[in-house]
Amino acid sequence: MQNKENTIKVNIESWVPKTKLGKLVKSKEVNSFDDILERGERVLEPEIAYALLPGLESDLIFVGQSKGKFGGGKKSIWKTTQKKTKEGNKPNFATLAIVGNKDGFIGMGYGKSKETVPAREKALRKSTLNIIRIRRGCGSWECGCKEPHSIPFKVSGKCGSVTITLIPAAKGTSLCAEKEIKKVLETAGIKDVYSKTIGHTATKLNMLKACFEALKELQKTKVNSESRMLAGVVEGRK
Repeated sequence: MQNKENTIKVNIESWVPKTKLGKLVKSKEVNSFDDILERGERVLEPEIAYALLPGLESDLIFVGQSKGKFGGGKKSIWKTTQKKTKEGNKPNFATLAIVGNKDGFIGMGYGKSKETVPAREKALRKSTLNIIRIRRGCGSWECGCKEPHSIPFKVSGKCGSVTITLIPAAKGTSLCAEKEIKKVLETAGIKDVYSKTIGHTATKLNMLKACFEALKELQKTKVNSESRMLAGVVEGRK
């Protein structure tokens, strides 16, 4: 199965919100996803993100490995485990999903179940509930174009033994990163960046989670007004 990006289509008109925040979004009293993040409110309904961030796209990441036709491994979006019982082997499936608008917003979620479809739905739901806003800019001394094509400064993220460092790159450099990491950065709206990873990078799940933690650090770091102007920092959408 190929993991092609798909634009998420949801009928918001038929949505019946269950939370206070959902009711405010439905009544259009809250019109910005940025305001929700700034107030630190938890998003408990995926429809909130669909309503306030039109054009969200989803993708499933290759985190597992299946047996090839003549032996050997083949990349798969499913991470499969088995439990041996008296009745036989009971498989479990897990997958990692990302959602984003390719313009400063991205979410990541991990779902697992006894069947593939529920696992995929869980991952997509969790990724929608975990959407974050990131900073973009031009933090490369080689460029200085003040356009939000890269990241404004170097950041690092860690998960397990894996540590990934994202470094600003000049315009036209493209994404110098591992293939699955590229998908995450593209979904976030980053076009040029260098990356450096250390640790057991063969564990794809930890590497991707480390990348997401690094993107979170972009928003946590304090930036003064002068640095914002020099790097052309943009938070969220352009």
